[in-house]
Amino acid sequence: MHVLIDGDIIGYRIGFASEDESPKIALARTATFIEEILWEDLQTETYQGYITGKDNFRYEIAKTAPYKGNRTQPKPKHLNLIREYLVDAWDFKVSEGEEADDCIAIEHVKHNYQSVIASIDKDFLQLQGKHWNFVKKEMLYISDEQAVLNFYRQVLTGDRTDNIIGIKGIGPVKADKILKHCESSAEMYLACVEAYGGDEQRVIENARLLHLRRSVGEIWQPPKGE
Repeated sequence: MHVLIDGDIIGYRIGFASEDESPKIALARTATFIEEILWEDLQTETYQGYITGKDNFRYEIAKTAPYKGNRTQPKPKHLNLIREYLVDAWDFKVSEGEEADDCIAIEHVKHNYQSVIASIDKDFLQLQGKHWNFVKKEMLYISDEQAVLNFYRQVLTGDRTDNIIGIKGIGPVKADKILKHCESSAEMYLACVEAYGGDEQRVIENARLLHLRRSVGEIWQPPKGE
């Protein structure tokens, strides 16, 4: 079993939980957290972890609102230390020009969707395959059909965490009603365009911000008619 670990989530969770603790305790908690994921929960030593580095192509794509422009909360004081530890001690890779999420998605595709993604980030649910929620200790399997639906649902609702603006008043339930009778990604795309009042550029913008790359340098394109 090959596990792909979301180091960004771990860095912030351990960082905030260790805000009043020493650097030594913060690093010890980080080690324990990863060991638990690999050796106790998933019982494997085959893994690759990722953390997000500098730059992100999404900053240039975002026109409606600054990508992640709503993040004003101070970062955990031990965050950089934890990140360095993940790289030095656990061989985590740092993304360049994209997010760790993109690197994980690309690697997941290379493994023919047979790897396990370890995270609590809902953005990964646009990827088919196994997802390990390391907080709830739950394994979730997402089918290809579910993955496509999850993606277009987000296109409609947006993502407050990343400051991606969806349609006002549209939550997951209403989004599912809009997409209910669609039988392909092309039909879902057209349903989104209609829901946005014909503003195709807004749909494309949101989709490109939300889409996790499946290959190096990929930029999401609207599906062709099926």
